Amino acid sequence: MSKSRTIGWVLVIAAVGAAGYFGWQKYTDNQQAIAAAQKRAAQRPAVPVKISPVEKADFPVYLTGLGTVQAFNTVQVRTRVDGQITRIAFKEGQFVKAGDTLVEIDPRPYQATLDQAKAKKAQDEANLANANLDLQRYTKLGEFATRQQLDTQRSTVAQLTAQIAADEASIFNAQTQVDYTTVKSPIDGIVGLRLVDIGNIVNASAATGIVTITQIEPITVIFTAPEDQLPDIKAALAVAPPKTIALTTDGKRVLSTGTLALINNQVDTSSGTVRLKAVFDNKDHALWPGQSVSTRLLVRTLKDATVVPDDAVQHGTEGLYAYSVNQENKAELRKIKVSQSIDGKSVIEEGLSPGQQVITAGQYKVSPGTLVTTAVASSDQSQSKVTQE
Repeated sequence: MSKSRTIGWVLVIAAVGAAGYFGWQKYTDNQQAIAAAQKRAAQRPAVPVKISPVEKADFPVYLTGLGTVQAFNTVQVRTRVDGQITRIAFKEGQFVKAGDTLVEIDPRPYQATLDQAKAKKAQDEANLANANLDLQRYTKLGEFATRQQLDTQRSTVAQLTAQIAADEASIFNAQTQVDYTTVKSPIDGIVGLRLVDIGNIVNASAATGIVTITQIEPITVIFTAPEDQLPDIKAALAVAPPKTIALTTDGKRVLSTGTLALINNQVDTSSGTVRLKAVFDNKDHALWPGQSVSTRLLVRTLKDATVVPDDAVQHGTEGLYAYSVNQENKAELRKIKVSQSIDGKSVIEEGLSPGQQVITAGQYKVSPGTLVTTAVASSDQSQSKVTQE
């Protein structure tokens, strides 16, 4: 019995010794592996990256959308008299001013009517002069002229005076018809395609006009915004007309800058959007009626926001992150929250502070703790991606 117990203790001690030996061996191997990894890491060359500072700046918040350019005024020019066209004084696509002659119609029939009206007035003026002389004679005769003769002559003078007033109205009407034979532009604008030619007979009752004129200085852009943005838009409009930018449809080039003029008086219930109208001076004619544009409406400006280039923001399975570079030139992964992003800049709500350096290029070679060599990102990258035309 004593011998069996002794053998058992011997076996237990042997097992413990074997376990300790293997444990120590494994620990030694692990330490050697860690040392080797550290040695390899120390020998690994630094990864070249580009960095940019985290800045504190005012950040404009724009509401983006799509819109259509509309002429401020559109006029279809028509004739107000019938006749044959004798002259066309404009070229298609020409910029005309209000009062410029567009078309001349044969004025001779209307000029003849005007001359007749003037002649009729001269005749009635002569009759009136004679009637006034007769009235003066009857008045001087006193009791030798009957009351009936005197009253009749006064009535004749009054009738001729009224006739002259009617002649003046006829002359005015005839002169108006003559003036209508010269068709003039009612507004400043661009003339479109000509719809008539020299020699054509035009009628005031015809549905077809002579030409269409569109006013493009100023010009408007109609665009839409989600209804949930209405409070911000109305708040901005209450202070001052908000700045509105019109860009090409790809959003890469600014065409013109104007201001918001009005918000439509109702929301489109089918789409949940509201229509807005912005006005642009358009002195360079960059905007053209019917053109599709991208729009940006400035609704507010964030003061002293934390801003980084968009290239610094990375997307991961756990959300957005960015790599910062510490004082030892090692990369640190930082989880971030972005509230706004436009024109190559993003506003950081959490995760970064002004003054830090973030990696903007070369992140695919970087992991937390990686030694990096840095180069400051080009200033071109920090500029707006939208260029002024």
